Amino acid sequence: MILGITGGTGSGKTTLLNVIREQGGRVLDCDEIYHQQLKQDLSLLRAIEDRFPGVVEQGTLNRKKLGNIVFADKSALEDLNQITHSAVKREVLCKLEERTKLTAIDAIGLFEGGLAELCDVTVAVTAPLEDRIKRLMGRDGISEEYARSRVSAQHEEAWFREKCNHVLVNDGNLEAFQAKCLAFLFSLGIMKENQ
Repeated sequence: MILGITGGTGSGKTTLLNVIREQGGRVLDCDEIYHQQLKQDLSLLRAIEDRFPGVVEQGTLNRKKLGNIVFADKSALEDLNQITHSAVKREVLCKLEERTKLTAIDAIGLFEGGLAELCDVTVAVTAPLEDRIKRLMGRDGISEEYARSRVSAQHEEAWFREKCNHVLVNDGNLEAFQAKCLAFLFSLGIMKENQ
């Protein structure tokens, strides 16, 4: 089974991914794939620099500088996504050639990047806005203003609810959400509760 996982930043997708790994599933993290490609695919880095001059410094992408541009300008974010989505999808397709019982594709742009069509089931992970802001600030060491700009540049929860087959709401503590993730995986019939 290929499970597509999406949702806004700071919603708790990593918790679901960790549960999948613990249950023997494989995770394809599209953000991680993208960052690996930035190191290996010079044409991708050039395309980003051509569209956003000054964001590549000494051969390395300055993510914060790029973030300040794209999270403040929706059309700039769309341009970045156009550049990156096809490169990421190519790599995901290569990795999917190796079949496993459960593979999760983690992508904030699951639908925009054409990855949802590769999935048997899609799930959105959502969480209350203020919880997401706090998580982002703590996880990434960023200001509240920057965290809010990142969140506001993404789709609203209703968009994810409309697009996905399932929704997992992360509105409790970590243990409660882990239990919810496990119950969800069991409900898909791809693992047994006594594993």
